[in-house]
This record gives sequence, structure tokens and C-alpha cells, in this order.
Amino acid sequence: MAKKSAVFACQSCGATYSKWQGQCDGCSGWNSITQEASADNTPKGLGAGRGSRIDFVPLDGESVRPPRLTTGLAEFDRVTGGGLVPGSALLVGGDPGIGKSTILLQVAAAISRSASCAYISGEEAVDQVRMRAERLGLASSPVQLAAATSVRDILTTLDVADPPRLVIIDSIQTMYLDNLDSAPGSVSQVRGTADTLIRLAKRRGFTIVLVGHVTKEGTIAGPRVLEHMVDTVLYFEGERGHQFRLLRAIKNRFGPTDEIGVFEMTEAGLMQVENPSALFLAERQDDVSGAAVFAGIEGTRPVLVEIQALVSPPAPGTPRRAVIGWDSARLAMVLAVLEARCGISLADRDVYLNVAGGLRISEPAADLPVAAALVSAILDQPLAADTVVFGEIGLSGEVRSVSQADLRLKEAAKLGFEAAWAPPRRRSGRGKDTGDSAKLRISEMRKLQDMLGLFDLSDAAMRTVTEAAE
Repeated sequence: MAKKSAVFACQSCGATYSKWQGQCDGCSGWNSITQEASADNTPKGLGAGRGSRIDFVPLDGESVRPPRLTTGLAEFDRVTGGGLVPGSALLVGGDPGIGKSTILLQVAAAISRSASCAYISGEEAVDQVRMRAERLGLASSPVQLAAATSVRDILTTLDVADPPRLVIIDSIQTMYLDNLDSAPGSVSQVRGTADTLIRLAKRRGFTIVLVGHVTKEGTIAGPRVLEHMVDTVLYFEGERGHQFRLLRAIKNRFGPTDEIGVFEMTEAGLMQVENPSALFLAERQDDVSGAAVFAGIEGTRPVLVEIQALVSPPAPGTPRRAVIGWDSARLAMVLAVLEARCGISLADRDVYLNVAGGLRISEPAADLPVAAALVSAILDQPLAADTVVFGEIGLSGEVRSVSQADLRLKEAAKLGFEAAWAPPRRRSGRGKDTGDSAKLRISEMRKLQDMLGLFDLSDAAMRTVTEAAE
């Protein structure tokens, strides 16, 4: 019989300890370690010949591509790599109320037209889910609905010869195994329930989608091993004040990572956005200083978004740096380069930076448009409305090349832009642009000073900034 032993586990990161302590060494969280019962199942005395011999196969053997279960929602299928793979496990995380249950109910309703689907809710009653389906116009969809939290009951229901093709568990933190002494949502329960459900899905060949809560830091609650157990991890992002929602793939064993799907929250549910660049730029004003259009890449698609900067007059006290949608550390770097290499000092000014539309940008190619927006704001000189900007800035003030420059330029030309500020590109062949990108007037910049030369440096504001820096 397995020996029972006490183990202390952190409820934030899953780290285990032999005794209680106030702070977790793994995540530095306080008072997050609780005692849980654990069975010591470590095998004793393993010797030669006890296991089965494994067979090796050549690397170049033939393999059958897994079939896809398409949802009909183009943005969702894009993020998952072309559809859901039978026998795979997906983990969907996001802030409370961001729309996780809504998008998954829409996915279940779309798939139920051609395959059987089951939606198991552990947080809401059946009537609540029915009310949401009625509001979304999906009440007539043949989705099998249930409210349950016992994994034993779920296994008894789904471990049959003909299970549903898609099973959605909302959420994994509400499920529990009755052979574990800890409460639902604890590290051992989340790990145990997820492992049990994933094993059943792979054995029976149906796709399982697990909904996960997120912590205040934005990561999925529970042990980190949960993200390693599943095949795909999707994050549902968005600001409550914006109607845009982004479904981002963080991990995908059957498709590309960092792919995004763009949705718009409406009264009828989440509507997919086929051209997100046009939507992000719909409310842009042409004659406002401190704004630059950034040609970025999200996954495999180009996305154009507006970056806004505001530099306020000097104020007593410590200057404030507020950033929404970008890395504050990179903003500090850009400000330092502007001061050290270009003589533009903003050390005594409050600086505010915002990525319009609620999009979160992480690629370094946004350095140059951020610098352009800052210079435009302090000089009070708007950028040309038909210009897009992208490029990475080095500490010596050089503008570095970025990946997929041609794809960015083609997207800009398709949306009617006529000029681009970009780093030198690595051209192949004859080095000539073709297609839509050939219509753009491209100003290649090797140093950050090249960008300053495109502004009116004789303006009084520029002279004032230069004199203050000196």
C-alpha cells in the first residue's frame, strides 16, 4: 500500500517543501504554502529486466498528419493552427469576464453542427449557460450541456465507446478528485484532475478544452506544470474599456506560436475581425502630434496599430513614466538613447505612452515608432498621416533591421499608406521591391539621427529642447 506522507505545496507556483515556510522560494509569494496529503509512490529496488524494451524508429519515417476539426471561426482556427486535433488538450486562460466562456460556447455551437460536443460547467448552473446561449442566438445548437465538478462522474460519463468529439471543461480550478484530501483549486487537485482528464481524452481520441483562471500577474493559476501537460496554451486578452479581444497562442504543438486571432465584443457575442489593422486605425486622427503608426507582426500576420505619446511640461517631484501596452523597460531605454545620442532630454518631463486599441506589443521593432511619437510630441509636429514606422534601436543609436520587413510594407501599402520609415533591409536577388510595397516611399534609417532629420529642426520647440539638454 502506498505510504502517506505530508507535503507542503505553494498554491501559486506548485513548488513543494518538506516543511512549512512563510515565503515560497520559487515565486517569492508569502503565505501561499499549505499542507497537502501525498502518496509516496516512488518505486523501490528497480533492477535490470523489470521494464519493457522500447523500440526505436528512424527519424525519416512516414507519419500521418492528424486530422483537423474545424470550427468555422476563421480567427479561432488560425490560432489553433487550422483547427482542433483529435486527442489533443487545450488550455484557455484569461482575466475574469474577458469572454472565455463566450468564445468557447460559440466554438462548441459551431462544431456541434457537424460533430458532437459537450460543455461541462463547474462554475455556472445549467440555466445560466442557457441564458448566455439564448443571448448569443445559440440556443438551438445541439450542444450537450451539464453542470458537474466531480471528475469521477465525468470519467464515468465520457469513458464510453463513442464519446463527444469535443469536451469543454469550465473551469479546471472547480474540478476535484475525491481521492485527494485537498480542496478544489489547490495545486494537487489542479494537477491531478488535469492529468486524469487529459489521459482520458488521449485514450478515447476526443479533444478537450480546459478553462483556467489567471492570477493578478496575468499567468494561469495553479502549478506551472499544467501548461506543460497540455498541447496548446491560449490566452484571451483585452481591456475592459475596449471592444477588441485577442486570442493569442503561447504554446502549440500542432501549429505556430504567438499567432493571434482578433475578435470584437458585441451584444451578439464575439465577432471575428478579418482585417484587424483597419479596425485598430479606424479612429486615428491625422493632425495630432505624438502619434505614429507601427507596422508590427503578430504571429504570421502583419498588424498596423497606432502608438501614442504624451510629454507633459516639467513638474515638481519625480517624473512619471506610464506605459500601457508596451514594455516600460524598453521605454526607459529609448528615452536614454534619445538623450545620450540625440541630445533630447526628457528627464524632467512626465512621459505617457499608449498602444491604441488595447493591443499588447512585445517585439523590439516598436522602438523606432515609439521614438518618433516621443519626438513628435515634444516638438508638437505631427507625422505625415500616410507614413508607417518600424525598426529596432540599439544603445549606440543605430537602427537595426527587423524580420519580415516586406510583409509589413505590403500590409501598409494595402491599407493606403504611401511612405515608410524603416531600417535598411537585407535584399535578395536584384534588390528591387515588387507588388504593393514598390509603391511606398521608403526612408531607410541607419541611425536615430536620420529620423530627427525628417522633422523640422528649425522649430523653436526643438531649439528649446536642445538648449535645455545642453
